[in-house]
Amino acid sequence: MLGTHINFYYYSGTGNTLLIVKEMIKNFSAKGIQVSLYKIEDTDPKKIDIATPFGIAFPVAFQSTLPFVWNLLEALPRAEKTPVFMVDTMMAFSGAVVGPLKKVLTEKGYNCIGACEIVMPNNWLPKQINEEENRKKINSGLRKAREYVENLIEGNTSWGRIPFLSKGLYHACCNNFVMQHINLAEGRKITVDKGKCIKCGLCSKLCPVNNINMKEYPQWYDSCELCMRCLSFCPVNAVIIPGKKFKQYRAVKAKELTEKTLGEN
Repeated sequence: MLGTHINFYYYSGTGNTLLIVKEMIKNFSAKGIQVSLYKIEDTDPKKIDIATPFGIAFPVAFQSTLPFVWNLLEALPRAEKTPVFMVDTMMAFSGAVVGPLKKVLTEKGYNCIGACEIVMPNNWLPKQINEEENRKKINSGLRKAREYVENLIEGNTSWGRIPFLSKGLYHACCNNFVMQHINLAEGRKITVDKGKCIKCGLCSKLCPVNNINMKEYPQWYDSCELCMRCLSFCPVNAVIIPGKKFKQYRAVKAKELTEKTLGEN
């Protein structure tokens, strides 16, 4: 069903999803399946090759996923039974993405062949980081990713739906009002500690929605989607939420998120 070549579109905030994607690519390749990898934030949905099977990978956010990820998924062109699989990474639970995404893709003519949700370490402003516990979760997640690839190749996967629960959660979670309310809740807007900032511009380079303007110091606009990149990768902990204490969590190095990936021009 997958053939010998697939495209893989992904977004990763702090690296959990990227770890899973790389593990899946390694195992696809071992089975003779070539994978072209593309970043969702750099992808024009109109240019997606709908004649080739593809995968979609992203993190769960607010029981669903980030608005800019949904924007791409909802803008995909119509297809004629192109096989599609998805994988998401999450802290514990999602209820507003698997079913709603299957509905969107099915109505566009795609063949939804598999969905997999993988628990990974918490990256949402953790107060403490347990390295041993995180390592266990990562190893378990990578094992599940390998099993998922095997099942995809063998045609033993499914993409279920929980129509009532997921539909309600989808409408509750996936709207601009909710995102803006969360971002502005209790006045905790992301900003920079100028006393620590080294003016490297990394936060601006990492932002997937171009919400950070780098002048002398970074400046945030009003379209933050709380992907956690700027907070998690600042090399001197200068990106802050006033009044909020947290430990930085990142599963990969920043350059792994900024470098061009296989398949990009």
